[in-house]
Parts: sequence; C-alpha cells; structure tokens
Amino acid sequence: MAAPEPAPARQRRLLSAILEPYLYISPALIIIGLVMFVPLIVGLSYAYREIQLLNPFSGGFVGLANFAQLYGDTRFWRALSNTAWWTFASVSLQFFFGLGLALLLNKSFPGKRLIQAVVFLPWAVPTFLSGLTWAWLFNPVVGPLPHWMSAIGLMDEPVNILSIPSVALWGPIIANVWWGIPFFAITLLAALQSIPNELHEAAAIDGATTWQRFVKVTLPFLAPMIAITVLLRTIWISNFADLIVVMTGGGPADSTQIVASYIFTQAYRRLDFGYASAVATALLALLLLYAVIVLRMRRSLLRAM
Repeated sequence: MAAPEPAPARQRRLLSAILEPYLYISPALIIIGLVMFVPLIVGLSYAYREIQLLNPFSGGFVGLANFAQLYGDTRFWRALSNTAWWTFASVSLQFFFGLGLALLLNKSFPGKRLIQAVVFLPWAVPTFLSGLTWAWLFNPVVGPLPHWMSAIGLMDEPVNILSIPSVALWGPIIANVWWGIPFFAITLLAALQSIPNELHEAAAIDGATTWQRFVKVTLPFLAPMIAITVLLRTIWISNFADLIVVMTGGGPADSTQIVASYIFTQAYRRLDFGYASAVATALLALLLLYAVIVLRMRRSLLRAM
C-alpha cells in the first residue's frame, strides 16, 4: 500500500495544475496587455494632463480641468446630440434593410449566389473610398443624386445637401447605411439558417400565417443575435468618424460633427491631445454604460426564453 502523499506536495501539485493553463496563454495575455491595455491606460492618463503639441511647456498634471472645460463646451454637447441621431438612424436603417435582405437570401431563387456577392460588396469597400464616392454622388456638378432628387420633387433645384446644415448629416448617414447593411445581412442570415425548418413546418400545419411564423418562431430565435449585433454596431458607429471626416469634415457649422470626429479635430487639427483624451474618456464611459444596459437586457431575454 502506497504511503499517502504529504499535504505540502499535494498543495504544490494542485497549485501547479491551476497555474499551468495560464502559463500556456501567458504570451497571448502579454501581447494583449501591451497592445490594448497599455495604450488605453496611457490615453486615459492624458485626460488629466495638459498636452498641446505647439506648447513645449505643456504636459503637466491639471486634474479635472479638461473635464470642467468639457462640461461647458457647447460644441461637445452638439456633437453628442449629433452622435445620438447619427447612431440611431444608421443602426436602425442598417438593421431593417439588413434583416430584409437576410430574409430574402434565406430563400432559394435563381441567381441567389450572384445577388449575395453584390449585397456583400459594400462591406469590402474601404470606408475612405466609400466616403469619397458618396461625396461625389452628392455633388451637383459631377454627381447625379441632386438632379434625381430635384426631378422627383425632393428639392427645388440641384444642390449639395452636404452644404445645408439642417440636412447635411443625412449625407454621411446614407453612406453609412449603404456601407453597413451587409454586416446585419451576413450575421442575421447565419442566424436564420440555424433555425430548424421543422418549427416553421409545425407552425404552418397548426395554421399560423407567414407573419405569425415570423413573430412567434423567427424573431425569438433571432433575438439574442439581434441584441449582440445591435450592441456591436452601435459601439462601432459611435466611434466611426471616417465617413464624416472625409465627406464633410464636421461642417457646415458643426452640423455633422459627432464626438468621434470632434476628438479627431481636437487631437490632429488643434493638436490638443489632453482635451481630446478627455472627450474620448467621456465617450468611453457612455459606451460602457450602454453596453452594460444592453447585455443585462439580453441576459433577461435569454432567461425569459
């Protein structure tokens, strides 16, 4: 009969078994820490310092001065309001058009593969090129859209909507919707194809209409995927300044300025990295709060199912 293992040796073996997996993934954790968390911490620290590249004496600790300036900055609050509208309109239109395309592509019809390739094409276009293309389309000198809108009565004469403060934001929103529809179409199509056909067949045998099958069978299965895709897309679009910087630069008169493009303006045009970091920190806090709310709603929805 073997002698019992001493307690210290057993504890060391247990500790080794616990730490061994972390040893294997330690290179990845170190890389993630260096690439993600170190820049994040450094960027957050800038929010409490005065860092102006044109001022060689800047760099000192200023505490909450940048946030006090942010609180009284009317341009920031307007950018925040524009961000809410830009994000809501973009995500809503992308979702509904993407869901419609996913439902269409979930059916069999001639030329389906060709249509799939065409539908997913905008997602492959670089955002910089997409912004330039749509800016060209809205230009009444070389682009067709103002002339088409004038012909159907949406405009009295062909003008560039990107130069009209009251409607200028719709230009980047339209470009963003065109560019982002494939994201929802791809993810929702994958979710639709995972729904067992037997459920639809059973509902049809029970006399459920097409709309009832969509509401009672399809939507409950899509709900978790919808929650996570809307969450991700909302965060991405809130931080997505490429189209606005390329198409309008935040103008005219800050009518298209969102918080992400305002950060770009403060950091790379005014060269005030301290204040830009304070704006970025405020945006980060708002997005984290939004993510927590959506994830809790998703968890409650999954429990209800």
